[in-house]
Amino acid sequence: MEGNTNKLEPTLEQKLGQLIISGFRGTLIDNSSKVLKYLRHNHLRNLWLVDNESPMAFTEGNIESSDQLKRLTSSLQSYGNNSLMLAIDLEGGEVVRLKEKYGFPKINSPQYFGNLDDISETRRNALMIAELLNVHGINMNFAPVVDVNINPECPAIGKRGRSFSGYPEKVYLHAKEFILAHREKNIATCLKHFPGHGSSVNDTHFGFVDVTAAWSNTELIPYEKLIEDGLADAVMTAHVFNKNLDEKYPATLSKKILTGILREKLGFDGVIFSDDLNMRAVYDYYSYEETIELSFNAGVDVLLQGNVMNYNPEIIDLTFSIIKKLIESGKISEQRIDESFNRVIKLKKKFGINYLS
Repeated sequence: MEGNTNKLEPTLEQKLGQLIISGFRGTLIDNSSKVLKYLRHNHLRNLWLVDNESPMAFTEGNIESSDQLKRLTSSLQSYGNNSLMLAIDLEGGEVVRLKEKYGFPKINSPQYFGNLDDISETRRNALMIAELLNVHGINMNFAPVVDVNINPECPAIGKRGRSFSGYPEKVYLHAKEFILAHREKNIATCLKHFPGHGSSVNDTHFGFVDVTAAWSNTELIPYEKLIEDGLADAVMTAHVFNKNLDEKYPATLSKKILTGILREKLGFDGVIFSDDLNMRAVYDYYSYEETIELSFNAGVDVLLQGNVMNYNPEIIDLTFSIIKKLIESGKISEQRIDESFNRVIKLKKKFGINYLS
């Protein structure tokens, strides 16, 4: 019949499975692996890969060697019918999940390439990263960091060499090359941490971070330019608080910041990921139910549940049940869920990820 696509409408569970990205434990998959329950029972279709080292806690990670990682990602995609977004943090410098000790090549920090200020070298490095991800079955890099290095002593950004520069234009130019190189290898990227963490004096991994006195509109410039260029596949939030932007909520939970500034002012209509909801800037101040409700209503599309600190093997069941409860009570609308689902599917289509399983 004309107009019949023969595609079944996805269930609520299938939609929700696209709106969560979770960490998990283990370097191989067998029938006892908890992650298989996530994939089969919960329809979870996004996973976050880590090694044993996290800023928050030691964890039982997913990476031991190149061959092991290839087997793991292949197994995961096999169980997930090639529909998984497999994401990793591969910025360079201190934030590298594929470490030299596991047999991977050394990857210098964004600060190193910003100081070098040779766009061709930034591109060469980014191509190497993207190829590394491609051959290991990873299709999303939670990078580049586009935080502007306003405070070089910032424990989350500046002191760790995670920013390209204290000049927003330079951040933009190097981030642009990083993204273009990843696109050549069909790897999605994610700008972070919106609306800017580079001016802070504290780290959101460990507690409340107020950037009200230090933050400025210049921190939006890299986002604005990359969005204008059509180079922003996704954006990750920061858990920073800025009472000049929202007098009540940190950015991840703020409709004024995520919808008002990122969506409406900057014109971004891609996927918004929360930063890890285990981080103490959110975890210590809001119940998990409050965090989920506020995040979705603020404009977040995908909840990142790293599940490193405060590990809970049943976190996906818990997350699903809370979202369903919030929908049933009318605190999150089904329209809001559909908006996020459609954005995630659009991103997956763009990078050739089978989203229909």
